[in-house]
Amino acid sequence: MAAPLVCTRFSDNYELKEELGKGAFSVVRKCIQKHTGLEFAAKIINTKKLSARDFQKLEREARICRKLQHPNIVRLHDSIQEELFHYLVFDLVTGGELFEDIVAREFYSEADASHCIQQILESVNHCHTNGVVHRDLKPENLLLASKVKGAAVKLADFGLAIEVQGEQQAWFGFAGTPGYLSPEVLKKEPYGKPVDIWACGVILYILLVGYPPFWDEDQHRLYAQIKAGAYDYPSPEWDTVTPDAKNLINQMLTVNPAKRVTASDALKHPWICYREKVASAVHRQETVDCLKKFNARRKLKGAILTTMLATRNFSRSGRSIVTNKKGDGSQVKESTESNTTLEDDDVREDKKGTVDRSSTVIAKDAEDVRIVCPNKTFSQHSTNSCGSARKQEIVKITEQLIESINNADFEGYTKICDPHMTAFEPEALGNLLEGMEFHKFYFDHVLGKNRGINTTVLNPTVHLLGDDAACIAYIILVQYIDKQGVPRSHQYEETRVWHRRDNKWQNVHSHRSASVASTSSVFSPSAINK
Repeated sequence: MAAPLVCTRFSDNYELKEELGKGAFSVVRKCIQKHTGLEFAAKIINTKKLSARDFQKLEREARICRKLQHPNIVRLHDSIQEELFHYLVFDLVTGGELFEDIVAREFYSEADASHCIQQILESVNHCHTNGVVHRDLKPENLLLASKVKGAAVKLADFGLAIEVQGEQQAWFGFAGTPGYLSPEVLKKEPYGKPVDIWACGVILYILLVGYPPFWDEDQHRLYAQIKAGAYDYPSPEWDTVTPDAKNLINQMLTVNPAKRVTASDALKHPWICYREKVASAVHRQETVDCLKKFNARRKLKGAILTTMLATRNFSRSGRSIVTNKKGDGSQVKESTESNTTLEDDDVREDKKGTVDRSSTVIAKDAEDVRIVCPNKTFSQHSTNSCGSARKQEIVKITEQLIESINNADFEGYTKICDPHMTAFEPEALGNLLEGMEFHKFYFDHVLGKNRGINTTVLNPTVHLLGDDAACIAYIILVQYIDKQGVPRSHQYEETRVWHRRDNKWQNVHSHRSASVASTSSVFSPSAINK
């Protein structure tokens, strides 16, 4: 599609539809091209809120996306600048994340993993051929064109992408996502196209066994593993993976970037070129099971960080950004809204040539998020002078939600909860829930049968996360009379994340432990029925 004229207004060509996702500085909405009726996804950036540095990054993203035309890359169709907003019109990709699709399949084999990584490498090779380094390859940025079986894998999110000349290696700044960062980036050495191949190696490892090659709750130990290239192929899960697959991973996860395989050469590897003969076609159920847990952990962090970070404008200093993505995978995902993406490409050097990273924003973990700026550190426990009143407001709305559960008031419950809320419930057997259907079952079939229950909220602790977000942790004590007339009680721990939209608080995520005294709970009152 030809570049639009400067005088063109977005509304002249497109009609906006429902919202698909939202970030700190932008919103993604479905739109329809008026003269064709085709559907697209419009990323609408409020340029009034952007610093000069952020605006440069936006222009860089648009410039890069315009020159990338490939079936395995989310395509930019239009870029329209108006007085207050910049519109980027992308393919509408509706298939969700690749990793989520894999766990929903009835059959998944090593050959399927080979086909997936081939499409990813095709997109990366196209980027590298056009002098583009993505810098943030990870599962969240691998989408499917549609929900049709066999739909193409699409690489999205070029917010961190950079342009390089040939095989240029230079220091472009500290950027990427912790588990996918290459050794040269962590060592603060010059880097280039090989950083994308390293990330592809991490992704391929996960595609084969469902867990990453480098992992540690402590980020310093994680980085030490990566810098040393300290990964292995433990039994029994790797025993069934072919030597050719391991060989390709080894070539991708080579610590020395000069010796790392290129995207072009990786596509010529026998495990990809001759997968019908080389790659195993046996179903890998253990991989699917592990991948479900891996996805759940990613989604939990995303749900918490969406609320914790997207409500703050951390880029007003003109330096680093860490905000979060949100949505069901149908939107164009953005690096400036990535739940654990790190970026510090506006670094300062002192007279000795050392890099000052005092302004780096690091999202270390969902449980330990600190925003580090020059001379000041903010944490998730920060409050302000209005904190006490707002904390009471959060306690009150939480009590209202629990009361609606006790009264089996599903209508009242849905008014307080985001319709796409996520939750970890013991009854969900370790799976992350999204939406209301799971909850509705208990309201319809269980809760209405149990009366005479007294529920008490103990030790509520509220963390205020900006003006429109909060997290509350507390203990629930449930008292009841069992069928034999004996008074009983049990307790469990619960955490809820709240987000205020249009002056209305909504619960966007909850995480509940199993009952301390029994396996029962408000949503699963088995002990109460005894």
